[in-house]
Amino acid sequence: MKVLVCISKSPDTTTKIAFSDNNTTFATAGVQWIINPYDEWYALVKAIELKEKDPATVIHLITVGMSDAEPVIRKALALGGDEAFRVNADSKDSFYIASQISEIARQGSYDLIFTGKETIDYNGSSVGGMVAEMLNLPYVALATHFELSGNTSTVTREIEGGEEIVEVNGAVVVSCQKGMAEARIPNMRGIMAARTKPLKVVEPTDAETLTTVINFELPPAKGGVKLVPADNPAELVRLLHEEAKVI
Repeated sequence: MKVLVCISKSPDTTTKIAFSDNNTTFATAGVQWIINPYDEWYALVKAIELKEKDPATVIHLITVGMSDAEPVIRKALALGGDEAFRVNADSKDSFYIASQISEIARQGSYDLIFTGKETIDYNGSSVGGMVAEMLNLPYVALATHFELSGNTSTVTREIEGGEEIVEVNGAVVVSCQKGMAEARIPNMRGIMAARTKPLKVVEPTDAETLTTVINFELPPAKGGVKLVPADNPAELVRLLHEEAKVI
């Protein structure tokens, strides 16, 4: 069985966010990059769990990015990927990225394609569905549990107010979220092995870029805190009613 796991680099959650070029570009100076957590903790680790059950499973990784993404790819290889592809392009457009991933996936004839449910920087949640459409494959989003029996995938996913369990025969694209697997850290053996695992750089295929960034804005600064004496509940009620307008 061949599994393709889509990964991307994201800023560490402790990174101080800033913008440049008149607020049209994310300022990368001093940023600590990590594997997007949904890609690492859930999509990649679930693929590793499948390989532990069936050692014949092959896990390929793919990311669309420039050479500065390679440390992130190496960490993913250290966790348990067998081989990686880096499409040599820098784009934030979901359609363009999905086009590059689907081209590699089409050439590789993968049985399963895993993505994280979204990236923590752009929160688009759109690449997985686009890849499935481009490959004419079924798509299951927001998966929290995955089991494979022969050629049949049983997937539990979140829906409004509950869960849904679906079965899919044959190849499928699945976006993964919390509950899919337990996060892991690379061990020394994996780190050493990752240095020699294949990382193939491929040039991008021709594809449209359908979106462009017009402007970035930081959230407004939080206002100050008003303290109300414990013996003055009437003032608290007034503030909640007249200023916060929550009662």
